[in-house]
Amino acid sequence: MFRKSSRGKIPIAPALADLEAYLEPSGSLVTKRLLLISLQVIMNAIIIGGIAKLLVLLIDLITNLSFYGIVSVEERSPAGHQLGILVIVVPVIGALVVGMMARYGSQAIRGHGIPEAMEQVLTNESKIKPIITLLKPISAAISIGTGGPFGAEGPIISTGGALGSFAGQLMHITPNERKIMLTAGATAGMAAIFGTPMAAVLLAIELLLFEFSPRSIIPVALACVTGTAMHHLLFGSAPVFEMAPLPTPSYQNMIAYTLMGAVIGVIATGVSKSVYLIEDLFEHLPIHWMFWPAIGAIAVGVVGYFAPYTLGVGYSNISALLSGSMTVQMVLGLCLLKFISWAVSLGSGTSGGTLAPLLTIGGATGLGIGMLVMYIYPSSNVNLPTCALIGMAAMFAGASRALLTSIIFAFETTMQPNGLLPLMGACTAAYFVSFLIMKGTIMTEKIQRRGIATPSAYEPDALQGINVGELMHTKIPVVSPQSFIEQVKKSVQHHKDNKLKGFIACDKEGNMLGRISISSLNNPNADKNRVIADILNKQQLYVYPDSRIALAIQLMDRYQTDFIPVVDRTQKNKAIGILTAPMIFAAYSKHKGTDQRYQRAISIKRSGYKLVVYGKQLLGKDNKKEES
Repeated sequence: MFRKSSRGKIPIAPALADLEAYLEPSGSLVTKRLLLISLQVIMNAIIIGGIAKLLVLLIDLITNLSFYGIVSVEERSPAGHQLGILVIVVPVIGALVVGMMARYGSQAIRGHGIPEAMEQVLTNESKIKPIITLLKPISAAISIGTGGPFGAEGPIISTGGALGSFAGQLMHITPNERKIMLTAGATAGMAAIFGTPMAAVLLAIELLLFEFSPRSIIPVALACVTGTAMHHLLFGSAPVFEMAPLPTPSYQNMIAYTLMGAVIGVIATGVSKSVYLIEDLFEHLPIHWMFWPAIGAIAVGVVGYFAPYTLGVGYSNISALLSGSMTVQMVLGLCLLKFISWAVSLGSGTSGGTLAPLLTIGGATGLGIGMLVMYIYPSSNVNLPTCALIGMAAMFAGASRALLTSIIFAFETTMQPNGLLPLMGACTAAYFVSFLIMKGTIMTEKIQRRGIATPSAYEPDALQGINVGELMHTKIPVVSPQSFIEQVKKSVQHHKDNKLKGFIACDKEGNMLGRISISSLNNPNADKNRVIADILNKQQLYVYPDSRIALAIQLMDRYQTDFIPVVDRTQKNKAIGILTAPMIFAAYSKHKGTDQRYQRAISIKRSGYKLVVYGKQLLGKDNKKEES
């Protein structure tokens, strides 16, 4: 908001209506924009639900072509193949295709989706290239269909986020609204695959939105509900992982399950760190990264040759684990061999998800620990399906630190109410252990290495609850518009307050005519014989005592000023106070310092303690009364 002059760019007065739009935001306008975003994310979720179904069908088609040589979209596990040692070649061919797609299409298809979406939210105003909407599901289908040990949820989350971002880039909306659309698309994809609306909403809060407000939760919740409706329409309404009813846990069981969660939390940190250790090893290879997925796929093929059940998505393995009837050999294979296959392949930079592998590895670990406990203590009554359930959820909680998401996800995919209490104990223990011994998570480590900070807490804005009237100074620095500049400069030099940021120019009746900053006053090009009126900033700029400090910061930033007048609503031409940037900094520092100051509110000393009763004091041991 500038006009050209011989002296350069000079701010001109904004329209009063423009300022009032800041001070008195229209509730109806907010409602209309929220309605617009909500309708758009619902439409996106319907499309994403269809994409999720197509992705699953494409995975089945490529699986049948690669391992059985037939054209079919029937769901079939790669474990029943008859290829023999040639099975090693299949994942390598798929990985070569994915590497070429990343090299000549978009490098953004590499990885498991959620970290890439987080990075776009934090650094790029939620702008994802539209080509990802096409390349990510195709590359993931090729990777998984040729034996990659991944799940379909990561790719569909990435695809849904890309579609939401693309729609947001076509619309005339703010970056924050685009972030909401990206998040709504990503979580609608998760809900469309698993039919877990609440878990998808919590995933948005814990890993993508980094906030909880009506403007964000309403569209995201609507998108997740729509995605779940598409799941019921296209995949059925039964739980994704059906289980027999779980028994009610006793207090001894709860202690055992919580300790088990702590152990799995330690394992989860090792799993997360090992993925990035393998990624670091690939970084040192003297060949182009386009070929790294093919090298990682060799491990997938070799492991798949000896343990065919480790190939592909493996949702059937999770269901078998939750039944509690899997053999020890299969449990160990899913713990170790599935982990090796997945970690090497993901570390190579191919396209695939992490949720299904983490659930498989965690479920096998939980079941294995339960079997070990029953072997050592035959009299223990731990329930093996419960061990598998809390194992898969605790692994996800410890690796991603999405605590609430992991608990509710495990509940929604199994619909076992008696599992909620063990899930809360185990997942909280895993989360706690992970928080103590690991700085990043499997979701944040990659982007943190690039210097991108990720929020670790969801705290309210420290300045949102403070009004301008609580901070403003009522001693207002006033100057006459007819005062000479040199005269005012000399008075400033003798002023004791070095925090003075400027003056408000007023006429004889006290009406505001404009503002003059100290920097403008000290401009060496200013003519000493000129008066204040010649360099006066006549912007119509002010706030009310009941305005939020956050709003004052927005205005000060928009109009590039260090101070702002405070006026009464009934007399907007007369200043009743002034607010400066140092006042805001001091308020913020005081608020944060109060939260972080160690103190004891009640002090109980071992000697000479006093109990006050109705104005009297009772002295410790001898019970003698004295006047308070």
